[in-house]
Amino acid sequence: MSMKDDEEKTCEETAAGAADMDAAVRLLIERNISVSTMESCTSGLLASGITDTEGSSAVFKGAFVTYSNEAKVQQGVPAETIAVNGVYSLPVAEAMAEACRSAYGADIGIGVTGTTGNVDPDNADSIPGEIFYAIVGDEHKCLRRLQLETDGLSRHEMKKRIVAEIAHALRQMLL
Repeated sequence: MSMKDDEEKTCEETAAGAADMDAAVRLLIERNISVSTMESCTSGLLASGITDTEGSSAVFKGAFVTYSNEAKVQQGVPAETIAVNGVYSLPVAEAMAEACRSAYGADIGIGVTGTTGNVDPDNADSIPGEIFYAIVGDEHKCLRRLQLETDGLSRHEMKKRIVAEIAHALRQMLL
């Protein structure tokens, strides 16, 4: 595959992710369902994607970027959940979703944690490209583990892929 083919594929994936995000946010607006996020490995890119849709201020309550374990705990993730399961786990992603949902009074909370590049020296459980996310609402819950290839991708490209996956899952959950 040539470099141009790689770039076209990345552009197509990005366009699909943006379309899913726009469609998901429009569904949230139509149904008056509010959303908040707590992000680690995506560093706020998910919140940014949500607010790219016109009218999102009607449903987007806010976001936390909690890159460190301490920040997650400060925003409501139980330290015991991190200690027992490791920071990179479905229980922590779910706790992040619940914590931001509660803090902002949102109908849906989205939590995402994982490692987009090198092994994290502060967390022995880190595996490059392993991502965990949770989308939690009153009636529905989506918990997923992703293993993304990291070779040849920048951290930003990894983040865009993660956000596209979450956008797709959110849209599917709302359909």
